[in-house]
Amino acid sequence: MRRRSADRGGVELIAAGLALVAFVILPWSYAGSQQSGLAWATGGRWLMLAPVLLSLIAGLLARGGPNTAKLRIVLTGLGLFLLVAYAFFGSWLDGQPLISHGLGAAVLAGALLVQGTRSLAAAGDFKADRWVATTTWAIVALVLLFVFFPVVRALASAFLDTKGNFDLGAFAERFSAPEIWNANCLVGRGGCGVVPNTILLGVCAGACSTFLGLAFALVAQRGGLKNTKVFDALSLLPIITPPFVIALALVVIFGRTGIVTTFLDRTFDIPRSRWIYGLPGVLISQVLSQTPLAYMILRGALQGISPSLEEAAQTLRASPWLTFRTVTWPLLRPAVAAAFLLGFVESLADFGNPLVLGGSFEVLSTKIYFAVAGAQHDPGRAASLAIILLALTLTAFWLQTAWLGKKSYVTVTGKGDAGLPLPLPKPLRFAALSVVVPWVVLTILIYGIILVGGFVTDIGRGAMTPTLQHFVTGFAVEIDKSGLFFSGSAWDSFFVTVTVAAIAAPLTTVIGILTAYVLSRHNFVGKWAFEFLTMLSFAIPGTVIGVAYIIAFNVPPVEVAGTGLILIFCFVFRNMPVGVRAGLAALSQVDRSLDEASTTLGARTGTTVRRVTLPLLKPAIIATLVFSFVHAMTAVSAIIFLATAKYNMATVYIVNRVEAGEYPLAIAYSSLLILFMLAVVLGIQRVVGERKIGRRSVASPVVTMGAH
Repeated sequence: MRRRSADRGGVELIAAGLALVAFVILPWSYAGSQQSGLAWATGGRWLMLAPVLLSLIAGLLARGGPNTAKLRIVLTGLGLFLLVAYAFFGSWLDGQPLISHGLGAAVLAGALLVQGTRSLAAAGDFKADRWVATTTWAIVALVLLFVFFPVVRALASAFLDTKGNFDLGAFAERFSAPEIWNANCLVGRGGCGVVPNTILLGVCAGACSTFLGLAFALVAQRGGLKNTKVFDALSLLPIITPPFVIALALVVIFGRTGIVTTFLDRTFDIPRSRWIYGLPGVLISQVLSQTPLAYMILRGALQGISPSLEEAAQTLRASPWLTFRTVTWPLLRPAVAAAFLLGFVESLADFGNPLVLGGSFEVLSTKIYFAVAGAQHDPGRAASLAIILLALTLTAFWLQTAWLGKKSYVTVTGKGDAGLPLPLPKPLRFAALSVVVPWVVLTILIYGIILVGGFVTDIGRGAMTPTLQHFVTGFAVEIDKSGLFFSGSAWDSFFVTVTVAAIAAPLTTVIGILTAYVLSRHNFVGKWAFEFLTMLSFAIPGTVIGVAYIIAFNVPPVEVAGTGLILIFCFVFRNMPVGVRAGLAALSQVDRSLDEASTTLGARTGTTVRRVTLPLLKPAIIATLVFSFVHAMTAVSAIIFLATAKYNMATVYIVNRVEAGEYPLAIAYSSLLILFMLAVVLGIQRVVGERKIGRRSVASPVVTMGAH
């Protein structure tokens, strides 16, 4: 068979040409001088010539096909090594200060990567599939740069003194500070340090949200209710709600001048207090935001339990309660563990609620923030606290795995099952309803405050006069000679947030789905390490990511702090694991024979992915698009460190308004965000559409062959 031109080195030559153009024409530095790589080289940095020369040589050798593959691997690998070495250690090599690498360097690195990966495939790796080789190594490079590198660099700063020198003593002093580990409160001798506070809050939030989520799931799935849409609606709200908005609503209701507090004071002469500020308030706000997520996990698990197992227990004359305790509950262990882990980890990473309601109750996330943004500005201290926070998160993952063990929880097999789920025992149903109903009322009240609070003078102080002034302050639009002028103070943050989210969401989806495809459909050396890298950011709290980005990308060679790019990079690689997991789940339902049939008909892997696989992954695409867009709109723990006056984000703007005491404006902005994101979620679902499987009408008759 005649080989295509791309297989005779055409792509490698094009990559070499792009590398040359990037070096001669494109600006090499993102910050500061916009000189090309050639200009920098002729100015005394001659070592910068080596990578581009190696790329040109590798491109010319590509005409030799597989015979020169190993040599090309060496050349491109050496080129990438020199490019990275010069970026980080150039001052040692030529005695000149490091420069910030930008577009030119990125194109040159991409060209070398394409050449090297295609050479690996030509040598027989990745089953000689150039597309898979290039995609895999491109994702590895991006994850190393935007996840592994910043985290390692940030954690390493914990071992540096104020002058930037390695100092174990400085780390020991920061790590062993009494205010971090003090546990006197556990024995009634005073306040606790931030680590005991954080663990206590995480355990309580995880346990309470799991308990309430289980009660909701049992009532919805086994409680005999005819309409459970209210539960599904409540489960959507935390996804589109900024994480600190619930805390803000609690202040309006239970704060010292709150609605309920004022009513109790005037009606029953109950003195005003600040009980909402501290552990109780933070715990309530976190449980309110995490319970719906636990509900979704546990309801799905209940739906997956085969009724035949419960019927078998009843046949053996087990009572409904004994059946639930010995059959249903053990099968829920993985879901309960997952719900608790989610609640615990989200509590550790939560920044907005402790910031609004924490008071004197300090946790690691807020302590890290004030170590960077406060008057002390001590990145080393923030990094030390980040190490502790990361260790707590990883320990939680390990404990979950140890608790579940290697037992089997499979209940859905290939056999038919027409049984009906076992109804809840009456005492358990009554207990679940007694918990669920008050919680639903409280949740509806809180979201009612959020929606109404922006339309009255000051709902937090009882001033209920209707007004639109808060929306005018934030979102006023004027018309002058030049046209529309967005004069409201919130418009800049809104436009920046929507732009960043609109750019980050598709990138997150593309990278996540491609990663899932590679992991699901291809085997290669180092696959487990590749999967670990892609899921690494899932286990890292947002506060740690924020600290890592501000420390790593505030200096050369990748100096993007203070720009919109750092926000996009943060969101893409923070949310990428969601796309990976959604893609893997969807691909597990798509038979490999479809890919094989496409390959048999002569399609390349890239064509198969585009025309066969992606159309069948619309549910995963929708889930990733929605999650990544909404999370970019509502995130605060990571980007609180990265936002600037020029690139401000909606959540950061709202937090600043809360700190300034402008609660009505913050509530008005939050309610607008919720409605906007709800419209976007529905719009994405409508535009992307649904996966269609089965018979569909066609415009013309087709010839069919008998089934085999």
